Amino acid sequence: MMSEKNPKCTIAVDVMGSDKGPTEFIRALIYLKSKNTLRSDLILVGQKKLLERLISVKKKEIQTERLRIVDATEVIGMEEKPILALKKKKNSSMLKAIELVKNNEAGAMVSCGNTGAMMAGGTIRLRPIEGIGRPALAAIIPSKKNPFVFLDVGANPEADPTNLMHNAILGKHYAQARLNIEHPRVGLLTIGTEQGKGTPNIAKTHEYLSKLDGIINYVGLIEGFQLFDGDIDVVVCDGFVGNVLLKSSESLFSFIGDTIKKELVRNIKRKIGAVLSASAFKDMKSQLNPDDRSGAPLLGLNGNIIKSHGSSNDVAIASSIIAAQTIVECDIIDGIKSDILLANKKIEA
Repeated sequence: MMSEKNPKCTIAVDVMGSDKGPTEFIRALIYLKSKNTLRSDLILVGQKKLLERLISVKKKEIQTERLRIVDATEVIGMEEKPILALKKKKNSSMLKAIELVKNNEAGAMVSCGNTGAMMAGGTIRLRPIEGIGRPALAAIIPSKKNPFVFLDVGANPEADPTNLMHNAILGKHYAQARLNIEHPRVGLLTIGTEQGKGTPNIAKTHEYLSKLDGIINYVGLIEGFQLFDGDIDVVVCDGFVGNVLLKSSESLFSFIGDTIKKELVRNIKRKIGAVLSASAFKDMKSQLNPDDRSGAPLLGLNGNIIKSHGSSNDVAIASSIIAAQTIVECDIIDGIKSDILLANKKIEA
């Protein structure tokens, strides 16, 4: 196990909140070693004796020199009410992982646990960056050309124009870090690109974003059918719209995949065609596979928190750890603080 190291290069991982249990995190560690993509040290937060036993079985397949375990005897269940769970379970793996970030023992934390508890615990313990009212969850979505950042996908369902303006700045910095885009193109999602289309909130947000020249690369209003064209790098919306669209898209991708599989085995000619097209289908699956882009950061806090699906497999968990690693390495919080201060001043002027 590792000794104390640079906290900025360390990721705290809540290994107990997942639907699949801590064994899936062990598989994720094996996957990370096989791909040689782990550059950070990890603090595994959970039941110490159980984790030590699981690691001992697979120690030759895991970078054990990068690991440290912090004992946590309690787990916040998916069905528990967030605030009540945080009050009752102060020794939970999720809360202890957040505390490691707060106390500067880790540069970020990753969890597959209760989303509400994670957002509440992160917001209460780490607090929003000065000038930001509400944090936002961001996701990486595939498109015809390159992936784009989509936010908010559920943290703040009733965002006002100032919240949405801040989301644009948060998305810009995440796109720079995760997608390596120097000047990401930012678009505001609405029901029409004509002036005046959409709600009063959208109209006011458009006005605000248009004033942020030099802070963000705002390209204007966009409609739903433009989402997957690949011409926008950051798509901004409120958490209600974002969550509905994200889950609908995931369902649609799954439906299309299942339909293709079903139709390809309907008769012998199609089966032969499927074999001949196997490499194309493999590439398509890779492009649409959400596991490779897993990990939604809760942006806008004085600390880095990454949320992964409760049902995440080893690849998705590994991807979430890499997302946390990238955010820590790029140190996006300082840049966000600076841009938020400038943006707020421009709007207030």
